[in-house]
Amino acid sequence: MIKKLKKISFITLPIALGVFLIWYSLSKLTNNDIQSIEASFRTANYWWVALSLFFGALSHLSRAYRWQFLLEPLGYKPRLANSIMAVLIAYLLNLVIPRSGEIARAASINKYENIPFKKAFGTIVAERVADVIMLLSIIGVAFFLQTKLISSYIFKDEGESSIYSKILIFGVFPLIIFLIYRFLKKSKNLIIVKIVAFINDLLDGVKSIFKMKKKWEFIFHTIFIWIMYVLMFYAVTFALPETTNLPFAAIIVGFVVGGLSMALTNGGLGTYPVFVASALILYNVDDNPARAFGWIMWTAQTIMVIVFGGLSFLLLPIYNKYQK
Repeated sequence: MIKKLKKISFITLPIALGVFLIWYSLSKLTNNDIQSIEASFRTANYWWVALSLFFGALSHLSRAYRWQFLLEPLGYKPRLANSIMAVLIAYLLNLVIPRSGEIARAASINKYENIPFKKAFGTIVAERVADVIMLLSIIGVAFFLQTKLISSYIFKDEGESSIYSKILIFGVFPLIIFLIYRFLKKSKNLIIVKIVAFINDLLDGVKSIFKMKKKWEFIFHTIFIWIMYVLMFYAVTFALPETTNLPFAAIIVGFVVGGLSMALTNGGLGTYPVFVASALILYNVDDNPARAFGWIMWTAQTIMVIVFGGLSFLLLPIYNKYQK
């Protein structure tokens, strides 16, 4: 009974949170706010949104191709079309049930390419390690670009003390984190043990990447995927006049905040537009255009996943039927 409740909560709570955030954010809008956001939607340049979706499609293709580099050392070389459709189906299912896409992806490649489920799922986990490292790297870039803002809080000064904040953030803090990690390795607390195990898995994942036969190809596609993600976000900034001249720091911060919001609800339902808008407002973008940007960005991404994932779900069995 408890396990069933946990499963139900795992599925329903993120959706409920997303729906609540949508209702809450809309309830705070006045009629003028709503009219302003609607005007932004009507006047937006959707050619830039289309370009954003093109970058997104390239990232999905690259992810499917990168998967080949992990499967090949295991003795498997699936057809690229099957890999692409399995990846797109995974994105679609993750909109409904968090992390169900990874299971469906491994199951799809198992069914149509006879790759053992456990081995396929293991390669997907290895992919996630590389993606976590990239996300942490981009977060690091975001911090670096915001050293003036951080120094204003730490030193109450945005000028001369900026150099000291950089030394603190990128010199002292990493050293402190490393020393804490070494200390926590000796702990027997269950939660701390799990955290240390997660860090060790990341480090092992990095080592395994450099032991791959085609490690540089894998690294290239990993970097390429995340550049496409950033370009997806960047392209949409040109769709609205109010966000056209955003500084690079705002792009990176908005991207990071949006990416992190995806972990809270299914596909960023409710959280993505709110979080991204909050980030852009910090860079003097008016509230309503910032909200419009968040909703345009999230809506475009979600529609792309639904369309491509839905088509893949329908075409995958048909494609393999005629391949036999």
